[in-house]
Formats: sequence, C-alpha cells, structure tokens
Amino acid sequence: MSAEQDNVSQAVEGKEQSLLDHLIELRDRLLRMVIAVLVLFVLLFPFSEQIFTAVAQPLLALMPEGTSMIATSVTSPFLVPFKLVLLVAVLLAVPYLLHQLWAFVAPGLYSHEKRLAAPLLVSSVLLFYCGIAFAYFVVFPLLFRFFIAVAPEGVAVMTDIGQYLDFIIAIFFAFGIAFEVPVATFLLILAGATTAENMAKKRPYIIVGAFVIGMMLTPPDVISQSLLALPMWALFEIGLIMSRLFIKPAERDESHPDFQFHDDGPDNPDNDEMESMLDEMEKEEQENLRRPD
Repeated sequence: MSAEQDNVSQAVEGKEQSLLDHLIELRDRLLRMVIAVLVLFVLLFPFSEQIFTAVAQPLLALMPEGTSMIATSVTSPFLVPFKLVLLVAVLLAVPYLLHQLWAFVAPGLYSHEKRLAAPLLVSSVLLFYCGIAFAYFVVFPLLFRFFIAVAPEGVAVMTDIGQYLDFIIAIFFAFGIAFEVPVATFLLILAGATTAENMAKKRPYIIVGAFVIGMMLTPPDVISQSLLALPMWALFEIGLIMSRLFIKPAERDESHPDFQFHDDGPDNPDNDEMESMLDEMEKEEQENLRRPD
C-alpha cells in the first residue's frame, strides 16, 4: 500500500475515533443526568406525603368542610405520590440537565453563539419555573374556586388523587411551555426568519393563536383558556421589546474569526494536494488492473 493510501486510511480512522469519542461522552453525560434525577428522587421520596399535601393545598383549602380527596384505584395511594416525586425530581434537576447538554454542545459552537446561548438557556429555565409558579399561585385558586362554586346542589366535591395529579401536570407543562414565548420570539427574529416589525403587524393573528393554543392545552373551560392565552400575549409583547433592544441590524464583520471561510478555489494548496493524491491513487489502481495475474 502506498504512502498516500496510508494517509487516507489514517484520516478515516481518526474521524471514526472522533465520532466514537463523542458517542462515549454523550453516553457519560446521559448517565450523569439519569443519576442526578435518581439521587433527587431517593432524597425526596421519604417526603412524598408532604409534597403531595403541598401540591394539593390549592384544592384542599377550597373544598367544603367535611369533604376530602379520594383514591378510586387500589394502587393510587402509592403510584400517585411516586409519580409526583419523580416529576419534582426532574423539575429540580432541570438546571443540571441543561448544564450537561450545554457542556456537550458548547465545544461545537462559535464564540458569538456561546455568548448568546447561555443567557437564553438561563432565561428559558427561569421562565419555565415562572410558568409553573403562576399556575400554582394564580391559576389553581381561581380554577378550583370556580369549579367548586358551580357544583350542583347536593353534589359533594371529592376529587380523585390520580385525576388531580394528571390535571395539575397538564396545567404545569402548559403554562411552563407557554412562558417560553419571549425566548421563541427572540430566536425567530434573531435567526432572520422574521422581524420585530412583521411580528407586530401580525399581532391580531398571534392573539387568536394564543387563545387557540390555550383551548388545546387547558381543560375545556373559558377561564383556564383565558388565563393561559392572556399571559402568552403579554409575553409575546415582552419578546418583541427585548428583540428591539438587543437585536440591532448590523453588517457582518468579515474580519471576525468566526466568519472566516476557506477558499475553495483552485489556488488552495489543501485542495491541490488532495487532488494530486486522488490522481496518484487512480493511476496506481489503473496500473494494478493492467498487470497480468
């Protein structure tokens, strides 16, 4: 085998080794993420009763005297706190999980992308937590007070704990995702998909879309739909304001090292060297074919 073929095979082996290293690193970081969630779960599970009581407090505080929550399934008294503690463990581990993802992706980003991505990640986490807090402290009391008030006379409100957990998980994630609207708006404008002026012109359609999303992500009642749609509209306006403040139309700085591109023309010595290697390999292959066995 010629020296050129040895160089080509070594380059291929180096790429395969690099891909294997990335896969090993990804596996290690995923294991760390799973271990972090499991550690938090083990630490929190002894307090599962207190955690469920705290989560159910918005409903328990409004239920009529003499009523309580019930468990209609045999396994609910164990599985419901189990699922709740696991959910809380994942939510508490979100900063560490995102840190692991960031540590894996960051080496492949440009410096200007790193400077922008870190604040966006932090703001995304904080907004998600704010959405959950808004649902717990504002939405739940209003919703439960309304549902209990409209119960027909003679009907005792005794909510199943399994159905209650499914309800609050849906509301938590709906409001957590809805509170990411400023980040989504900022990223769309930053990527050049649209501009702040175009988004402002489409405000009526965005308001209607917010109510449609609120209808799909919340229980079928006007109150919860409005409680989700109105904050989404307000957060959209905040995203527009932030994009106008921080995204300035500017010409690209060609001298910046992140925007340096290699010349693919014929004068590039790397391309010439590669072409000569390929020509020599083709000639050698043709000579081998011409040789008698």
